[in-house]
Amino acid sequence: MSETTQKLRDGPNLDKENVVLEVDTLRKTFGGLVATNDASFQVEKGTITGLIGPNGAGKSTLFNLITGFYEEDSGRVTVNGVDVTDAEPHEVAEEGLIRTFQTPRKLEGMTVREAMLVGAQDQIGESFVSLFTRPGEVAEQERKTLEDAHRILEEFEIGHLAAQSATDLSGGQMKLVELARAMLAEPEVLLLDEPVAGVNPTLANKLRDQIARLNEQGVTFCIIEHDMDFIMNLADPIIVLDQGSVLVEGPPDAVRNDDRVIDAYLGGPGE
Repeated sequence: MSETTQKLRDGPNLDKENVVLEVDTLRKTFGGLVATNDASFQVEKGTITGLIGPNGAGKSTLFNLITGFYEEDSGRVTVNGVDVTDAEPHEVAEEGLIRTFQTPRKLEGMTVREAMLVGAQDQIGESFVSLFTRPGEVAEQERKTLEDAHRILEEFEIGHLAAQSATDLSGGQMKLVELARAMLAEPEVLLLDEPVAGVNPTLANKLRDQIARLNEQGVTFCIIEHDMDFIMNLADPIIVLDQGSVLVEGPPDAVRNDDRVIDAYLGGPGE
């Protein structure tokens, strides 16, 4: 772990090395409600960065702004130095930043195998013209994508679910599939929105182990999570968001015991 994550700081630590994701003074209002209030933070390559805060702190709004699902009022987002502030979600994904959602989107009428294939990026076969002008390349890419999908499902120990209907999965199984599907896009940075919300302890442990495994393989994570035991035992650094901006950032033990963080959770606004 780098030196920059070893002590608690007021506000964000903006002196990191090898930054892969930078959020600079993002602001978003909905009518009179300030959802994100000039929020800034950096995610360093190779880390599992936790993003926590009370309900209504603006965490999911921040993810939606970073990934192009919401348009910011002001501020800037860069991925590996590339400005993606006004990019569409698919353009952000092309820069290597992929996200999952708090509630996984079940794809009606699809098997798990078919749902996995939706996650692949830059597919030649998505072009109608290519189906006729480059059929060999399309077929080879589809073969390789299917092979990769099966390999990833096996790595996640859910290969046996490949032929099952995606709509028949439990919430925890669907979150595993969504994480596996995200890996098919070969992300450099993966944003997870409450990966263990509503998941039983056994599957939560599986998700934790998979995130740790992927991180060891080089994937950088930024994770929103309300389960404090889960995130405190997995992430370092921890960034605390309160009322739309970063309150403190630091290692888990320091964050856990900080009076300001305790006050924010006890006195934070409801949804």
